[in-house]
Amino acid sequence: MTTINMTVNGKAVSGEVEDRTLLVEFIREGLRLTGTHVGCDTSQCGACVVHVDGKAIKSCTMLAVQADGTNVVTIEGLANGADLHPVQAAFKENHGLQCGFCTPGMIMSAADMIERYDGKLDEATIRAELEGNICRCTGYHNIVKSIQAAADEMSKSA
Repeated sequence: MTTINMTVNGKAVSGEVEDRTLLVEFIREGLRLTGTHVGCDTSQCGACVVHVDGKAIKSCTMLAVQADGTNVVTIEGLANGADLHPVQAAFKENHGLQCGFCTPGMIMSAADMIERYDGKLDEATIRAELEGNICRCTGYHNIVKSIQAAADEMSKSA
């Protein structure tokens, strides 16, 4: 067992993990933050996307011990208290939620994408960037619409 320490959603956390424990397992089982989903365990679906030190990663591909000392943001930490993050609000407003299983990973990927592109996104870029996230409800049209709306809103605020 290894002791790990990190900041998750602005709070210092620590835990004892086996060296083979995935970050997604530590988040869900160790911290009880169940908004991050396990979809495929093979890095294909993107339901487990979180931000580690400001970058979107699939938490099923990272060991918890590799996240020692990092700053992790999960879907639970994206909002500012009761105020939804602009991406969360756009998904709600534009019906990008569908069944909700892929939604946390989509939102985390979208927030990273908008940041990396400084809000300057077109439909083709959004669709290309979402290739690592799978929606089984085929809600891509509204997901793309939601991301574009959030990018537009965040560009106005910048």
